[in-house]
Amino acid sequence: MHITSPTTHHAQHRTPPATRTAGRVAKFCLLGLWLASATAAWSQTPSASFPNRAVTLVVPFSTGTSADAMARLMGTKLSERWGVPVVTDNRVGASGAIGSEAVAKSAANGHTLLFTATSHGTVQALRAKLPFDPIKSFEPVALMATSALALVVPPQLGVKNFNEWLALVKAKPGQLNYASPGNGVVQHLAMALLLQETGASMSHVPYKGAAGAMTDLMGGHVQASIVALQTTSSLIQSGQLQMLAVMSDERSAVFPKVPTLKELGYPNLVVDTWYGIFAPAGTPPEVVAKLNGDFNTLLQLPEVREAMTKHGLSPAGGKPERLGQLLSREVTRWKQVVSTAHIQAD
Repeated sequence: MHITSPTTHHAQHRTPPATRTAGRVAKFCLLGLWLASATAAWSQTPSASFPNRAVTLVVPFSTGTSADAMARLMGTKLSERWGVPVVTDNRVGASGAIGSEAVAKSAANGHTLLFTATSHGTVQALRAKLPFDPIKSFEPVALMATSALALVVPPQLGVKNFNEWLALVKAKPGQLNYASPGNGVVQHLAMALLLQETGASMSHVPYKGAAGAMTDLMGGHVQASIVALQTTSSLIQSGQLQMLAVMSDERSAVFPKVPTLKELGYPNLVVDTWYGIFAPAGTPPEVVAKLNGDFNTLLQLPEVREAMTKHGLSPAGGKPERLGQLLSREVTRWKQVVSTAHIQAD
């Protein structure tokens, strides 16, 4: 009988060295393929690949406006930062709705953005049928800037302060007039809100733009107007208009002696004009975060802050939630004001 020795038995089941080496090589190859695949997948995520082509900033207002000027400035800075073209596209009409619709229907990849302003929060209150929802159709990216509104009157009206003006208006309900650049613009809505909060009554005289409204206001043909402070500072400083109060949360640094309506006892009369960036709904969170970070970085540049200050704007910034919360408040507020005052846009 043949007996197999232990040594011979184990030798028959031992993996040859060549086979073991081949197995290790195979494992390393599989590991390498996995790492390559993971790296490729990471490099193709939205945040890593964005932007990979030209970016368009849609401005729903005409050239020469504050929003347009800011968008072009930001576009230049972003192009330098990203290494891709950043184009400003003015889509004017329907109180900003045309440009907003174009962005809402764009691909949700961050390459088409909306650079809009206060009217984005008022348009739903004024237009019953919109092809988009101001909140649901967009992802907030960043609040770019704010600017103060102010109540002004002609100097010849003969009032010294807001309380004297209010007493005069209440003594003549519906007999005095206020001007605005048009039906449904923020100046019109802000005055409607002021009258609702104070229980006063005036007649609205809409103009086709700010120029005619300011001319008649300075001439005393109308007795009040809400104005954007950045466009009327020179008229106030020269004495052609008298400013009674500002609608911002704090006093203006340019006119520190003029009180806010808030400190005069009207906390609901804090109304700023604002400018913000939105992306189409569904834009990946990583892309929104990158955009938010880059816009916030630009807002810290001295040349950007100086340019905004020249336009009477206060740089804002912050997380996307800041803009989203502001928009939500604006939409709710202006729906109530418009409904109560029965306002219709032109």
